[in-house]
Amino acid sequence: MASSTLKPGVPVTLQELAPSSEMFKQGASLRVTGILQSYDVDSAIAVIRDGSATLKVDAQHLRDISFRSGSMFQFIGELLIRPNDDAILQARNVDGLDLNLYQQSLIIRRQHEARLLSSRSA
Repeated sequence: MASSTLKPGVPVTLQELAPSSEMFKQGASLRVTGILQSYDVDSAIAVIRDGSATLKVDAQHLRDISFRSGSMFQFIGELLIRPNDDAILQARNVDGLDLNLYQQSLIIRRQHEARLLSSRSA
């Protein structure tokens, strides 16, 4: 995966990933959170759940992670939609992330969001 072409993972809930949802798009860059239901070491496929919604996560590019059932996980990756609307998130790690730039972007984003909120309430 070329990091220069990756988009930021948009935070979504697992319920928002129903086939009828606008978030359910091939290649969508997403950030999902759920409780680990299962993990298959041979295929590196994890299944996370949130309420009644589940999602498969391809974790083959993640290393040195202890996948413990019942633990909460958050994954960033791209959505691969296979036949019959079977979806899997191709998770990525963020090695090489410039943390200083990331922190600066969070500050700018929060300032922007605060301005938006104040302009809406005015």
